[in-house]
Parts: sequence; structure tokens; C-alpha cells
Amino acid sequence: MEKILIVEDDPKIATLLQDYLRRYNLDAHITTDFDDVMPLFEELAPHLVLLDINLPKYDGYFWCRKIREISVCPIIFISARDGELDQVMALENGADDYITKPFSYQVVIAKVRAQLRRVYGDFANQYQEPEFHEGSLSFYPLKFTIERAGKTLELSKNEAKLLEVIWRTAPHVANRDLLYEEIWDEVTFIDDNTLSVNVARLRKKLLDLGVKDSIKSVRGYGYQWIYKEES
Repeated sequence: MEKILIVEDDPKIATLLQDYLRRYNLDAHITTDFDDVMPLFEELAPHLVLLDINLPKYDGYFWCRKIREISVCPIIFISARDGELDQVMALENGADDYITKPFSYQVVIAKVRAQLRRVYGDFANQYQEPEFHEGSLSFYPLKFTIERAGKTLELSKNEAKLLEVIWRTAPHVANRDLLYEEIWDEVTFIDDNTLSVNVARLRKKLLDLGVKDSIKSVRGYGYQWIYKEES
């Protein structure tokens, strides 16, 4: 049974959503701790999240970004905000869909089931999740994890994208413009220091797995994947 996490501070709406989801054999859970949504998310490991924007402490955009640091599960925003900018911000912060209030519960169910089919059902079975392997090192970009010698480390969303682009581009050099475009989309809002900091963090995690000097800096151009198997 698929698990759904409902992050909605209106108890009436949250309870109605839970009731409808359970009618369709979905295991729906409601969070009551809006100071920190992540402990319940990590404990539950839901297949999908229904997320409001207007929440008591941090808004839905914040929690969407936090979830995206550790998970690629579908996130559907449900909000009274019906402006185009709100929907754009939701999608840019990692959401998969957006429903405006007041809404039809049948529409919510339909969108939830569509996302579950896309990610976990028949449509998903037609898609082979990308994997990267070299020597004893394995990288799973959609899971945000790297593994070596029985040890697994989690990457942030940006670290995973960064590693994917650099590894995928090898043996050629991944230039900075390509990295900006694929990772942050808006080149004008990102400076060289932001990229350098992310590369440094990624190198540190690779080093924690015993992988040394695998990302080479090419001065004035970009980065190159030059992995060598370490004993």
C-alpha cells in the first residue's frame, strides 16, 4: 500500500484528504509538527507528499526543498494561492504538480494516482533508472547516493546533478556554462564561488569513500572526471 504524507495545517482539510485517500486504499498520514516536518518524512518514507504553501513556521517551498535534498518522491502542492508565480515557484522548488483550493477531492485522487503510476507503476516499469559504475564505485543519481566497498553516502540534489553531468561528460571536460545550465538553470544568479563550493563538498564525500582526485579542475573552463580505482 502506497504511503502518502499530508502536510496541511487546516485540520479539517487534512482529515478530509486522509479519509478520501484511505477510501482508495492509500495509507495517508497527517503531520502535526510544523516546526520540523522532516523527522516524520524520514520515518514514514512516503511514496508521495501533499504539501500546502501557507504553513505556521516555514512555508511549503522550504519543506519542498528540504525533501528534495534526500528524496525524489512526487510532491503535489495544494494551496489557496492561485497565482502563476506561486505555481512557478512550486515547480522550481521541486514540486511535480499543483492544485488550487477549493478543489475537487476526485481531482486530488486522480492526480495522486497519476503520479504514483508515473513513478512506481506501469509507466515507471518502462523506464530504466540511470546508474553509473566504475571499478568499485557506483552512483545512483535519482537516489542521490554513491557507494563503494559496502559504504553508502547521500548527496544533496545539487551534488548529485553535478556528479552526473561531470561523469556523463567524461572523458571530455564539463564546462562551467553546461554545469550552470543543467544544475541551476539561471546562469545569471550563480557565481563561480557557488559552483566551487559544491565541487569541494562533492570531492569531500568522494574522499570519504576513499576516492581521491577524481574531479580535475581545468583552469578557466570546467571540471573533468578522471576516476582511478584505489586499492
